[in-house]
Amino acid sequence: MSLNLPTAFITKYQALLQTEAPAFFDSLQQSIVKGFRLNPLRANWRTVQADLSKPIAYVPTGFYGEVAGRSLEHQTGYIYSQDPSAMYVAEAAAVQPGDKVLDLCAAPGGKSTQLAGKLAGQGLLVANEINRQRGKVLAENLERIGAKNVLLLNERPDRLVNTFKGFFDKILVDAPCSGEGMFRKDPAAVEYWSPDYSAECATRQRKILASALQMLKPGGELIYSTCTFAPEEDEQIAAWLLEQPQVAEILPIKKWPGMESGRPEWAAGQAELQHCVRLFPHHFQGEGHFIAKFKITATPIEPTTTTSRTKKNKNNRSIFRGLTATEKKYWQTFAQTVLTANWVAQADLRVFNDRLYYYPITWPDISKLHFLRPGLELGTFKKGRFEPAYSLALALAPASSKRVIELTPEQWNQYVKGLPLQATEFNQLSNDWYLLTCQQKAFCFGKLTQGTLKNAFPKGLRLRYGN
Repeated sequence: MSLNLPTAFITKYQALLQTEAPAFFDSLQQSIVKGFRLNPLRANWRTVQADLSKPIAYVPTGFYGEVAGRSLEHQTGYIYSQDPSAMYVAEAAAVQPGDKVLDLCAAPGGKSTQLAGKLAGQGLLVANEINRQRGKVLAENLERIGAKNVLLLNERPDRLVNTFKGFFDKILVDAPCSGEGMFRKDPAAVEYWSPDYSAECATRQRKILASALQMLKPGGELIYSTCTFAPEEDEQIAAWLLEQPQVAEILPIKKWPGMESGRPEWAAGQAELQHCVRLFPHHFQGEGHFIAKFKITATPIEPTTTTSRTKKNKNNRSIFRGLTATEKKYWQTFAQTVLTANWVAQADLRVFNDRLYYYPITWPDISKLHFLRPGLELGTFKKGRFEPAYSLALALAPASSKRVIELTPEQWNQYVKGLPLQATEFNQLSNDWYLLTCQQKAFCFGKLTQGTLKNAFPKGLRLRYGN
């Protein structure tokens, strides 16, 4: 590997790092350090076949190493491949079950999936991504891990303020940045870099953070992170946040071996910037990252209002509706026949475009916002029937279903390619929907008809799994 670093980049960091510069530049020419996390939302999450001999000390579910993306364990959300540096952002957030959390710039979903695991099915995670194409990747990653308490939005940060004013306990802003810390992981990022790019990104970040501050509860916490080395975005943005009336203080973040303090001399000189965390690849096993954490004042700050671009609804949740009598019958028949317990209360069921969602009545009304997933999709109402969703299968443990078919790895491999299955043991089973498992891991629903297991694996995923 050989990165052709821009001359202006080299000059900049020679001046900033001085005697450290040679080691820094040398580290950018080295191979990246890979890692992965296990999913604590799975009851048997430590039963994976991956090599767990190299744990990451600062991430209870993290390990150094590389995992296969086409495997059963990846498809069922037991494993998530992620840069070891990026893992520490969600750890620093210190989310607790029951918290209301916003991941404001969430794609591709590494930090969101980690936050969802820490919530343990309690509270609420709102994952937002302004770019719709990137949002689809985020949706797929959140679907795989089986989290039930997630709203997935596709909005500008300023348009979220009216809906979520003073709502969240914690907000994570992994801000769009100049990406210097990703140079060796994504050499294409070098092509986008220019001497002025960091200043442009910093301007964008201040606008995003200004919206984030308005959505925190008094006493809430803001976690700001980037994957760049640039002081214009890191310490200088942290210094700017300390000047905002909503910010009470910057909070210290524990530093593990190889982690460094923020550098006050690169910003306004405030000593508090030492509480920030810098991850340099010449000192730390991972890519470049910066993390800062702030506590918001207990005095509410009245936010500015924004103008809605979507049509106002006269009734609360007017774009969502309750179940018709027929739909209720179809859902109850499925739940009573297939599920061991109906954990979804009738009041928490919503229909949108004939799709049934778990959307608790206690959650905020998102009907005026652009969204990708309004809660956990349970299934679709079609003429004369209810069909369970792929996302429901991934949210269930095998013990949650009365009707389970355990498949062999060979059968899983065929099924995820879109093929129907036939086996002599299927002839003994009644026609119905079954939760399909492999190695005790639920991976999809299948419809058994006359001894043939019809394929319901999502068509868009069929080329991504199996071998």
